[in-house]
Amino acid sequence: MTTHSPSPVRLEKAATDTGFDLPGNAAGSWMVFASSQAPLRVWLTASSGDGVVVALSMLNVAHAMGGYGKPAQMPLPEGAVAARAMPSVEDVHRFLRRAFGLARTLPDELLHTFKKETAALPVTTEAERLVVVRVGQNIFRGGLLDYWERKCAITGLGQTELLRASHIKPWAACATDAERLDVFNGLLLAPHLDALFDGGFITVADDGAVVVSAVLKEEDRVLLGLKPEMRVEKLADGHRVYLNCHRETVFRKAPDA
Repeated sequence: MTTHSPSPVRLEKAATDTGFDLPGNAAGSWMVFASSQAPLRVWLTASSGDGVVVALSMLNVAHAMGGYGKPAQMPLPEGAVAARAMPSVEDVHRFLRRAFGLARTLPDELLHTFKKETAALPVTTEAERLVVVRVGQNIFRGGLLDYWERKCAITGLGQTELLRASHIKPWAACATDAERLDVFNGLLLAPHLDALFDGGFITVADDGAVVVSAVLKEEDRVLLGLKPEMRVEKLADGHRVYLNCHRETVFRKAPDA
C-alpha cells in the first residue's frame, strides 16, 4: 500500500538526523545531501508509486543495503549508482543511518583515517609504537560501532561501554595494517562473547551460526547463556575470509578431531 508523499522538510530532517548535514543544489525533483563525516552522497525524492526513493553514490554501500526497501525503477540523478524505494520516512531514516555507518567503514575508510591520524607520529621507540597501535585500535572500534550499529553482533546488547571490538584474525597475526583495520575483520561483541571468541571457545560459521567448541562443558555453556539458535546477522563475504582463518587457527577443536 502506498502512502502520501512526505514533505521536503521531513526528508531534509531524515537526512540531517542521520549524518547527511551538507545539503546541495537540487537536481530536478531530487534533494541532494553530502556528509561532513562520511564520503557518501545521497539523493531523495518522493514518488507517488514508491513512497520515497533514495539514491546512493557508493556502489559498495548500495550492495550492502540490499535488504532495505526494493529496487527503484526510475532514472538516477548524475553521480548516483543505485537507488532503493522506501515505503515511509521512518524506513528512510533507518536506511540512511545504516548507509552512513557503512560509508564510514567501507571499503578501506578505517585505513585512510589511520594513515592520516598517524602520519606525523614518531615510531622510533616502543612507547611511540604503542601510541600508534592504540590509535589504530580506537579507529577499529569506532568502525565496528558504525558497522554493527552499536549493538553486539550476536546478542543485540546496546550498552556501548560494554561492547568489545573483537578481531576475527588476531591483530598480531595480521600481515598488514590493511588487514588490522579491515572492518570485515571484526565483530562487535558483548564482553563474555568476546572472551569466548578470542579464546577459541566459539566461532562463527559462514551462514552466521555460532559454533561452540566441544571442549566447553555443557554446564558451562548454560552458565554462559550459549544457545543453539545464536547467530550473527549482516555477515558479508569479507567476513567469511577471516572467519575461515579463525576456524582453522583459533577455534578449539576436540582433542581427537
